[in-house]
Amino acid sequence: MIKVLLSEWLKTKRTAVRWATLCMPLVFSLFSAVYLSIRPDSSQKFAFEGFFTIWTVFVIPLGVGVLSGLIVDEEESAGNFNGFLLTGISRTKLYLGKFLLMFFCLSSCTFIAVLILCIGMSLGMKGEIFTSVFVMASIFIVVGALPILAIHLWLSFAWGMGASIGMSIGGILMSALFGLTGLGTKIWQFIPWTWPIKLGMLPGIYFSDAIQSNLKRELLSNIKQTMIIGGGSVLFWLTVILIGSIIWFNIWEGRKNYG
Repeated sequence: MIKVLLSEWLKTKRTAVRWATLCMPLVFSLFSAVYLSIRPDSSQKFAFEGFFTIWTVFVIPLGVGVLSGLIVDEEESAGNFNGFLLTGISRTKLYLGKFLLMFFCLSSCTFIAVLILCIGMSLGMKGEIFTSVFVMASIFIVVGALPILAIHLWLSFAWGMGASIGMSIGGILMSALFGLTGLGTKIWQFIPWTWPIKLGMLPGIYFSDAIQSNLKRELLSNIKQTMIIGGGSVLFWLTVILIGSIIWFNIWEGRKNYG
């Protein structure tokens, strides 16, 4: 699988995939760091909540939709999927190679953005910067986004970039409505686009005043419950979607409009 992943990464040379993976987080984090440095009452809590809210509600849904569309579009443009499907490599490895490439791009993009943000805060804000809290949130976010990657990869193969981007717009709405508000209190575990924000915000307890109060036990209990529910949902649906889409991909012969 490592060879397949390396092969997939080489295909992205001189494409928008690498630009989006390496440059977009740099620009986003630099603007965030500059804003925090000129804002008089900035704090790590404010930076944590603001940065990860925007990242999970807007960047991940839209970014994953565009990323998956671009990755699949390369194969479509190169020969209507014929060269891709007839390489002699098993369909399962081909599909997982695309999924691993998306995982690599999302992970790299997220960690680059967070590390640049932390460096910017260390230069522009007073006091110790708790980088480990931000990195932990990044890990939770990437894990929470895995089922979204699987959904968009399947959509991109089945219906193309337009369907993937269309779903990403719906993902933005779902993550904002059900991930940030009380509307999703009882149903968020069934909506994949809420999982990055629900899991990613958990390390932010470190900056909470409640952790020092008599509410600590209740707060920790809620966090544990969210981790169990969210982690279980991610694992279950990632397994179901990946297995289902791999079975589908093994009998797929390309889009109908290509004969």
